[in-house]
Amino acid sequence: MPDDLTVYYDGACPLCRTEIGHYQGCAGAERVRFVDLATVRDDASLGPELDRAAAQARFHVREADGRLVSGAAAFARLWRRLPAWRRLGRLVEVRILGFRPVLLLAEAAYRLFLPLRPRLAKVLSRSGVLRTSA
Repeated sequence: MPDDLTVYYDGACPLCRTEIGHYQGCAGAERVRFVDLATVRDDASLGPELDRAAAQARFHVREADGRLVSGAAAFARLWRRLPAWRRLGRLVEVRILGFRPVLLLAEAAYRLFLPLRPRLAKVLSRSGVLRTSA
């Protein structure tokens, strides 16, 4: 089955690697192409509108039609491809009166989390919760 979504993730980040590893083991993951930025040799291979710095700073997915999505919306797109996560993906993307209130809240939470990610990864790695090597 062809990939209908491409996920870009920071394989050098133990927290990111662990989370993506979970998704890769889920039903439906065979339809998703996972790109570890730690193995990408040149930015051109990431496609239009995305470079390594942007991809490492924020979670991105590319739809089959080429559209690039980032942040909480990108997680929702990934979750919708995985049956165990599909309901959450739909909830995040639900429209109410033309707005996506859950997506707005999820994006705000994601933006608050981003600066904490390196510190959280370090703490969890030291505690043995996360593997420090691939």
